Amino acid sequence: MAQARELLRKAESPSGDVVLRCEPEDAEVILDGVTRGLCSDFRGAPRGLRVGEGLHQIEVKKEGHWPYTTYIDPHGTRAVLNVLLQPMGSDIPERGTP
Repeated sequence: MAQARELLRKAESPSGDVVLRCEPEDAEVILDGVTRGLCSDFRGAPRGLRVGEGLHQIEVKKEGHWPYTTYIDPHGTRAVLNVLLQPMGSDIPERGTP
């Protein structure tokens, strides 16, 4: 019974896991202002980016590309974040434009 309670407690943990799928894969990942590694480090196999309880800022950047910033509150879940960094100086077509 004690083991079952411990498993339930861990399952209700407020921390979460964020799987990052980025292009380019060697983009830098910054969690709450601290560099944590490259996107390829957090593809979900074997692990994603662990984040604790509360709201966190995730920034993905690479030289020569526009940075991407988002905020996440994991609530004990596993999320997948797909990031496509746009090269600086590239023309991005407007919606509906071929």
